[in-house]
Amino acid sequence: MDYDHNQEDTGSLEGWVIHKCNQWRDHFESNYQEKFDEYYRLWRGIWAEEDSMRASERSRIISPALQQAVESAVAEVEEATFGRGKWFDIADDYQDQQKGDIQILRTQLDEDMKYAKARKSIAECLINSAVFGTGVGEIILDQVTELKPATQPIMEGEMTAVGVMESTRTLVKMRPVMPQNFLIDPVATSIEEALGVAIDEFVPLHQVTQAQESGIYFDVDVAVAAPDTDIEPDQDLTIYMDDKVRLTKYYGLVPTYLLNSINEEGEEDETAEEQEDEAEYTEAIIVIANGGVLLKAEPNPYMMQDRPVVAFPWDVVPGRFWGRGICEKGYNAQKALDTELRARIDALALTVHPMLAVDASRLPRGSKLEVRPGKAILTNGNPAEILQPFNFGKLDPTTFNQAQTLQQMVQMATGAIDAAGIPGSVNGDATAAGISMSLGAIIKRHKRTLINFQDSFLLPFVTKAAHRYMQFNPELYPVSDYKFVASSSLGIIAREYEVTQLVQLLQTMSPESPMYPMLIESIVDNMNLSNREQIIEGLRKVNQPQPGQQQLQQQVQELQLAKEQAILQYTQAQTAEVMSRIEQNKVETQLLPVEAQTDRLAATLKGMGQDPTEAEFTRRAKIAELALKQREIETKEDIVEMQMRGSNGSN
Repeated sequence: MDYDHNQEDTGSLEGWVIHKCNQWRDHFESNYQEKFDEYYRLWRGIWAEEDSMRASERSRIISPALQQAVESAVAEVEEATFGRGKWFDIADDYQDQQKGDIQILRTQLDEDMKYAKARKSIAECLINSAVFGTGVGEIILDQVTELKPATQPIMEGEMTAVGVMESTRTLVKMRPVMPQNFLIDPVATSIEEALGVAIDEFVPLHQVTQAQESGIYFDVDVAVAAPDTDIEPDQDLTIYMDDKVRLTKYYGLVPTYLLNSINEEGEEDETAEEQEDEAEYTEAIIVIANGGVLLKAEPNPYMMQDRPVVAFPWDVVPGRFWGRGICEKGYNAQKALDTELRARIDALALTVHPMLAVDASRLPRGSKLEVRPGKAILTNGNPAEILQPFNFGKLDPTTFNQAQTLQQMVQMATGAIDAAGIPGSVNGDATAAGISMSLGAIIKRHKRTLINFQDSFLLPFVTKAAHRYMQFNPELYPVSDYKFVASSSLGIIAREYEVTQLVQLLQTMSPESPMYPMLIESIVDNMNLSNREQIIEGLRKVNQPQPGQQQLQQQVQELQLAKEQAILQYTQAQTAEVMSRIEQNKVETQLLPVEAQTDRLAATLKGMGQDPTEAEFTRRAKIAELALKQREIETKEDIVEMQMRGSNGSN
């Protein structure tokens, strides 16, 4: 339960923080606690009496449809983010001429992320987001002692000592936070615009003690906390009572006068009371144990003045911080499916197990009636009249088909489906076009969640982690304004879908095409192979021509061009010859009537007893003589006409 509101002292810093946290927890428990607990039970498959839909339910089965939807959707986003190994990148300044510094920083940051197991923590935040609707993670700084095997020369180098070398390493870790342990200003829709956020949870007592010894927390007495089931990670387990402290870590704005009233020993300074009228706030970090013991109070120590908490909703709900997850989307279909299955199992018990209708007045006194193989039942009279098998009929087979339909409704509501269920669930006919259209819709929903996850959670976490390293480990991380980008890709289903499309496109293209090697490289790049990078590098080397091969290829191209030119010239010559023959044929065609007429004249003359050749010559000579005479006459007429014109002009 919450702390006692009557004991809150809002005049002190810890009282002001606890008062705000209690108000925020009351709002969370009134609106979200019951729903989130049921979502958690449905995802885990844990039965609770309040989850029953009918008072007569006896079966406690919970369908795994919602569990499959959560795991499938989370696996798709996780594969799209971490499937390629490199899940973030750094964009360098365009005017920067030295690109090597970016490569060194990216490699170092990736190494530190792997050492801090950031991928595991981010995956847990993804699970929380899919189940509860919002994933929350706390960014913490930790100094670890790293042990490495080492050798050291001794006795002036004559011998070598084998041992362990210790080194201190600063790490930035991501710690997932359950929704019941996270408190936020109810009117805020994001962490940045809230008055503050708080993480309220149980921690081991020895962690607080070690932090006090290191000087992180104030040296005050801390007792064991009272039990509270509302903030336990799993409320169905037996609560462990010993050696734990309820720690409330507040990140946000606090009144400046209250923060200034705390001295270095964590005690309230009475000289600062005169500043009580100030209305300004200061960004601070406050740590309180067991609702009243102040362990830490200081202004925000980070150079970017950011809050070390990141959160993202699986699906955004307008005007609300808490989002909409997979369990909320498939809640109604899951409840209907569970009710259908439980009713079927309850009815199955009435139709399968044997029952008897018995005349109790004719049974022996004190007999215990049981039905089992080999059992002898004593009766006072004819057993056929006293005992009668009894059943409620057969089970309706349509209920099983209804259960399958409800399971498809869960997949429809959540958009999560495994590749094995594609032919039967996405499209009943399993046609290629139907599967392509259905997969396109599924991929769009996953891509929408992926982009939201990157913009609201992944990139802010990487950016804040880099700023922490720049501030507390500047030797390895030079301070600069770097731009981080996500290097995510497609998930498993999307990649398989894309590979299918690329293979179909590859079948329509010739191997000699310049685009053919590029498509092969794209197909290999989408495959989840352990040696994918080596295969791509080998393909690029094979397709890249050597200097000698490039010169030889150029010569071959020149010879091919000369060959094509010769073929073109030969074709043009043949075309010209054909055109000449066509013109000749036209002339010969025009001369055919003249030749026919000449042949007829020759035949006529030959029939008259004359030589055709001599007759033709005589005929032509006469024609020429007549033409000359006609020309002479025309010339004389022209001369006479000219003389007459001249005489008329003189007159």
